[in-house]
Amino acid sequence: MEEHGLQDRDFKYVLQDTGAIYLGARYSYGELLEDDMMAFKLKTIISQYILKDVDASATLESHFYYMTPESFSYQTFRELKVKIKVSLPEEKRSLTGKVKHVYKDKIYTLKELAELNLARKKQLGLIIREISVSKLGLMSFTV
Repeated sequence: MEEHGLQDRDFKYVLQDTGAIYLGARYSYGELLEDDMMAFKLKTIISQYILKDVDASATLESHFYYMTPESFSYQTFRELKVKIKVSLPEEKRSLTGKVKHVYKDKIYTLKELAELNLARKKQLGLIIREISVSKLGLMSFTV
C-alpha cells in the first residue's frame, strides 16, 4: 500500500520552463486548484471551463484517457496547445534472446490522443504520465 502512494506522488507535480507548464497526470483537478505552484490563469481556466465538463475529483490521467474530440474540455485544451506524455510498454530482446519489458515515453498532441479510440488505447497499454500546457497558448487564451 505504501508503494502505491509513493508512485502516486511521483506523478503529482507542477513544473515549468520558458515554454510550458508540466502537470503530473495523477493530479485531480481539485488538487490542482489548491496547488500554490499553479499559474492563476490556468486555475481560472480549469474552474471556469474544464469543470463544466468533468468533476473536480477526476484525475488528469483519466480525463485525458477518455477525452473525445467532441467534448468541451477538448476544445479548451486545444486552445492551450496541450501535449500529452505517455508511456507505452515495449518488449526488448537481449543478445541471448531474453525478453525484457520496458516502457518507452512518447509525446502525443491532443488531437492524436483523442482520435485513438478506447480499445486502441487499451491494446497499446497506454499510460498517461504528464500534461504540458504551452505558455504561448496560455498567454493567448482569453478568459
